[in-house]
Amino acid sequence: MSALDAGGTPSRGRGFLPRRRTAARHQRPSLLVKICFAWLALVLFVAIFAGWLAPFGYTEQSLLTRLKPPAFLGGPAEHILGTDGLGRDVLSRLFFAVRTSILIAFLGTAIGAVTGTVLGIIAAHFRGWVDDIVMVLVDFQASVPFLIVALAILAFFGNSFVLFVCIVGLFGWETYARLVRGLVLSVSGEGYAFAIRTLGVHPARIYLRHVLPNIAGVLTVQLTLNFPEIILLETSLSFLGLGVQPPGTSLGLALGEGRNYIATAWWIGLPAGAVIFLTTLSISLVGDWVRDALDPSLSRAE
Repeated sequence: MSALDAGGTPSRGRGFLPRRRTAARHQRPSLLVKICFAWLALVLFVAIFAGWLAPFGYTEQSLLTRLKPPAFLGGPAEHILGTDGLGRDVLSRLFFAVRTSILIAFLGTAIGAVTGTVLGIIAAHFRGWVDDIVMVLVDFQASVPFLIVALAILAFFGNSFVLFVCIVGLFGWETYARLVRGLVLSVSGEGYAFAIRTLGVHPARIYLRHVLPNIAGVLTVQLTLNFPEIILLETSLSFLGLGVQPPGTSLGLALGEGRNYIATAWWIGLPAGAVIFLTTLSISLVGDWVRDALDPSLSRAE
């Protein structure tokens, strides 16, 4: 029997319902994706409640207990992951390192997304020479090795948390600008956008209430792709000593502190490296699932 009955409505035969079940199956996360969601929830929980979860202060030193191995390797029971070269508890510093790195990644991703989205909308709205200037800036940003520029700025102006977050936030904005510009140009040609424009609605209201909701899915996918890159950028700069500075801590700084003891006290840097790897991998896998779930072509292809 046809997927449509004589009245032109979907029939209840095989042609319609299996396709809906297949689309739903594509949107249902797999076991691996669920594990990634659980890990990210755990990381977020630790970042929020690090002050309550940490058994010691992350700057608390005890030279009498320096370089003690983890408790499961015969070390003190109160230091589950051991201590570092200054006798600081590795687990406590790991909790606060997660908080710092996640905060920097959130702020950096937000700055880059907002900057790129605004410039993309401006370029698509005004066109002409404004569009040319924005695209020149986009091409310039994409052609310059950002890590080298960040190292030069931090070495010349010194380091502060605000400056560091701003530098990290400028990473990847050109991707949002190019993406949003193309999407806005495409959406602006739709009939509903033209109809709203002819009614005399202010352009800001059109973009905020009608255009942005239609491209939110694509921006969400881009956010999931950019977030792990920001974490790795912060890790790289802090590892080189130009990111978060002592007595503060971050995942990159913890990894850098552990490199001097890699042969004698591997437990100092290994936990931070494992968290970086698992977090970036989980975000990437979740981002792939979000992209597939928001892509209507998958269900149509089935």
